[in-house]
Amino acid sequence: MEFGPDLDRALALLRAGNVVGLPTETVYGLAADALQPEAVARIFSIKQRPFFDPLIIHAADRAGLAPYVTHWPEAALRVAEAFWPGPLTLILPKRPLIPDLVTSGLPFVAVRVPAHPLAQALLRAYGRPLAAPSANRFGRISPTTAAAVREELGEAVPLVLDGGPCLVGLESTIVAFPDAGPTLLRAGGISVEALEAVVGPVRLAKREAEAAAAPGQLPQHYAPRTPLRVVAAGEDVPAPERARAAFLGWGPGVAEGFAAARNLSPAESFAEAAVNLFAFLRELDGAGVERIYAQRLPERDLGRAINDRLARAAH
Repeated sequence: MEFGPDLDRALALLRAGNVVGLPTETVYGLAADALQPEAVARIFSIKQRPFFDPLIIHAADRAGLAPYVTHWPEAALRVAEAFWPGPLTLILPKRPLIPDLVTSGLPFVAVRVPAHPLAQALLRAYGRPLAAPSANRFGRISPTTAAAVREELGEAVPLVLDGGPCLVGLESTIVAFPDAGPTLLRAGGISVEALEAVVGPVRLAKREAEAAAAPGQLPQHYAPRTPLRVVAAGEDVPAPERARAAFLGWGPGVAEGFAAARNLSPAESFAEAAVNLFAFLRELDGAGVERIYAQRLPERDLGRAINDRLARAAH
């Protein structure tokens, strides 16, 4: 697939130690050469991201990650075979080639093979892994369009490759492989049910020390500037508050009396809700309301990941 002069310019920027806005199937990333510490530091500076929050490195295929990982547990190989390229990140023991800045000094590295054709083309042409967290200010709503990246980061990013709206819309699922077995560190674009169909039971991380190896684990994350409150389906919001608030719903119900409202999926499709989540949050954040009320989804399938994002946005 040919992407023209923008791809050539992106390659030149990356080789020079600069950053590029990169579309993936999950969200848009802020990409830099993962093996250049100064380039990685630029990511942290632009995002205003704390250095203790590790980054994910991306390659075009598993072979492109092999030089940077010391060991692949059997379960990791199985899920990689099933879901790569795709919205899955694995936490694996790293080789010294990966700068400590990328992993926040931890002995493990988060690795992923994205599915977006433009990300694939850039990674194959570049030939080195890219660190690419979401292309937004730290803790804010993740971008799912090139326009959202430009709005969020402006001239700090010299080039944003436009690959259209993200088709998944949620960050990747993150899985680690301690002695206790496959462990979910972050719910995301691959459901727990799908993972377990391939690899058997998956633990949920219970200790902060387990989750610390994964990006996006701070209590407040993915947050709009407008205060957000998560409500259960059918929970009543008093009429006077509705007039000054926005509502983010899910399912066939109609939100009446709110100053603004969006429905993640009237048909109750988890996939549709995931695609719409960050874009709709961004729209409601700009609606000039005092508060956003967001309906909690059923705690299954991708609903688990969406509820995680809403809980962190409301923290």
